[in-house]
This record gives sequence, C-alpha cells and structure tokens, in this order.
Amino acid sequence: MDLQDQLKNLFPEHIPTPEEEIVKEEKQLWIQKEPMICKFEKRKGKPTTIIEGYEGDDEDFKILAKEIKTKLSVGGSFKDGAIIIQGDYRDKIMKILQEKGFKTKRVGG
Repeated sequence: MDLQDQLKNLFPEHIPTPEEEIVKEEKQLWIQKEPMICKFEKRKGKPTTIIEGYEGDDEDFKILAKEIKTKLSVGGSFKDGAIIIQGDYRDKIMKILQEKGFKTKRVGG
C-alpha cells in the first residue's frame, strides 16, 4: 500500500488537485566591460584567493560565489563586494570565469 492509497483511506472525500510543475528560471549574470581581479593573499598564514571587481548586483555575485565554491568543492565567503575562497585556486577560478564570458586579470605572483 503506497502513500496515495493511505491518504485515500484517511480522507475519502478529498479530491486531489493536479500538481503544478514549478519552473525554476535560471538567472543570467551581467557581463561587465572591466576585468575581474583574481588575487592571492595569505590571511593568518593560510592561502586565500580573492575575486573582486564585479560591477553588477550583489545577489548575482553571491550566486557566482556559490557556483565557484561548489565546482571547486572548497569553502569560502562573500564579504564587502569580494569573494574569498580558501586556498590558491586562481587558475581554476579564472578558467571558470572565462567560460562564463568574464574578463579576468591575475594579480599577485
């Protein structure tokens, strides 16, 4: 006996409504003219990659930060208009950004 049969037994007068499909719309990121700066720093002795220079909406930048973190399987955060990624992943991040159509500039070594 599956869940639908159990629900029919509990509520015999209930008429189920057809389920509506939820369409998730992907948001397009705003592509800018100036390059994004991808730099390497050490904070408290640990390597970090910092991405700055995005001119669009902060929500778009947060979506981009989440996507980068999930693709690289690393931790990081979004603070003060910059994405901070744990570790030195400049080359991989620049490749991801260039595939999305962004111009990038490598700074710091």
